[in-house]
Parts: sequence; structure tokens; C-alpha cells
Amino acid sequence: MTGLEYMIAIRDGMHPPAPIQELIGFRLVEVDEGRTAFSLVPDGRMLNPIGTVHGGIAGLLLDSCMGAAVHTTCAGGEDYSTLETSFNLVRAITPDTGEIVAAGRVLYRGGRVATAEGAVRRVSDDKLVAHGTSTCLMIATG
Repeated sequence: MTGLEYMIAIRDGMHPPAPIQELIGFRLVEVDEGRTAFSLVPDGRMLNPIGTVHGGIAGLLLDSCMGAAVHTTCAGGEDYSTLETSFNLVRAITPDTGEIVAAGRVLYRGGRVATAEGAVRRVSDDKLVAHGTSTCLMIATG
């Protein structure tokens, strides 16, 4: 199975989502070669001590959408591992924010390295809340 086929199977419910998706409650909503998007409705369980959604939630969504975008470019017998992910928070996320979507896309796909970028936006007004980049190592597994 290619990475794209695998991610489509997750989106369509033919393959179970990653355990972290079930733990946090985010779901894969878009898949295409080199692109993915995950959706989440943040809630009170995700708050930090100052009353906003912990920044790690945005980081988790960005890592997921960027890594999954790279995964869609994998052939059968090929995998990837994240080497580095960085992100910036530009707006607070609260339970009142409503649904957010993290969209990732591959910028470069070589034989050994891939890079991707991602953005988290509020669905209500399409305002950016966080953005990031990722570098992944491509690994032959078969």
C-alpha cells in the first residue's frame, strides 16, 4: 500500500486512525498527494494554567498534518521519520475558538529528505492561529 492509499483508508474509515488522533480527538478530513488536513474542536481538557489551549495542541496538529503530507508521497516499502519540526503561535486558541483545521503540504520531496509546511486556521473566519515547517528523513523499509 502506498502512503497515499494508507492515508485515504484512514480518512474513509477503512483503516483505524493513529492512537494519538483518538486520544486528542482530531480527525483526518482531507488527503491528496503531498497534502493533508486535520480538524479539531478544542475543549476545556486542553487548557493550560492561564486558560488558553496549550500550544502543544497546535504543535501536535502541525506535526501531524505536515508528516502525513509527506507520508502521502511514500511508495510501498518506503516510510519517513520526522527530523525537525518548528512552529509559531500567532493567536490564542480557546474552547470558544471553535473548530480549527491544520493543513499541511509538501514543499520538497527528494530521495532522502522531504520538507513541508503547515498552517492552523479557525474555521469560523479563516484566521491563522499557528504555522510551521518540518523536515523528514525518507526511509526504505522493504
